[in-house]
Amino acid sequence: MAKSIYIKDIKAGDKVSTAFLVAEKNMAYSQKGAPYLNLKLKDRTGEVDAKVWDNAPQWDPVFGKGDIVHCQARAVSYKNALQLSILEIRRLETGDVDPADFFPCARRDPEAMFAELEGLVASVAAPHLKALLAAFFADAEVVGAFKRAPAAKGFHHVYIGGLLEHTLSVARLLDVASRHYEGVDRDLLLAGGILHDIGKIREYRYEGLIDYSDEGRLIGHIVIGVEMLDEKIAALGAFPPETAMALRHILLSHHGEMEFGSPKRPKTLEAMIVHQLDDLDAKVNAIQGFVADAPDDASAWTPFHRLFGRFLYKGKSG
Repeated sequence: MAKSIYIKDIKAGDKVSTAFLVAEKNMAYSQKGAPYLNLKLKDRTGEVDAKVWDNAPQWDPVFGKGDIVHCQARAVSYKNALQLSILEIRRLETGDVDPADFFPCARRDPEAMFAELEGLVASVAAPHLKALLAAFFADAEVVGAFKRAPAAKGFHHVYIGGLLEHTLSVARLLDVASRHYEGVDRDLLLAGGILHDIGKIREYRYEGLIDYSDEGRLIGHIVIGVEMLDEKIAALGAFPPETAMALRHILLSHHGEMEFGSPKRPKTLEAMIVHQLDDLDAKVNAIQGFVADAPDDASAWTPFHRLFGRFLYKGKSG
């Protein structure tokens, strides 16, 4: 079923008949005690509040959070914000819709990005590191997840393909840094950068709404990544112990400080470079996304960004 209209194009007064992703759902009660369903609906262009005012208890079991539903609704303005008043709603099967209509995706084609990353992998000269990277990317299950996984749940690259996009960006920056600074082990730097977030393919669930997996909440991508690294190294057989330790250190320290989740702080040149460029790429993407999603109004400033702790300058229009 093709999606007929997107949230960004809906205006107050419109009659709406199209599909949405249910991002939030709960039963609420009016001041008179009448039950209604309070929803947040999403597609790839944004999100909108919605209400099911009539027969809410009957509609409640029809669908759940994370489902894709087809709605018949009226668009209204409530407190200067768009809201949908739902008249009818039915759950759709995932096979009947195009996920790209509902989940934000990386702008670049994942196959093109992965091919570029493979080019960087091919440029690694050290045989043991080349073999290690080949072992990861010859694994069809790893590659399939790596092309789809997000890089985070709420800060940067929060979309399908975000992990691949972020990893490629970091690897490209590391390639430049390896030529700019003397004394850098380029092969170790690239291998560590390419694998630094590999555990995120298991940290998140991303077949529907992006959320943490049980393994992600209980263990986290840093430890998962080191476990995956150790498994691949063990399967290779002979592998230089010092190189294995240096790679583990890059993965364990790439968040920089213990307060940000790193079991260790960077203590090698390569670990420090990976940390700094990983952090830079994440923050640049977060700022770009926040500015792009800011209200298109006369203000030159975004709303307050809670994690950055500041307003961000959009620039003056015109």
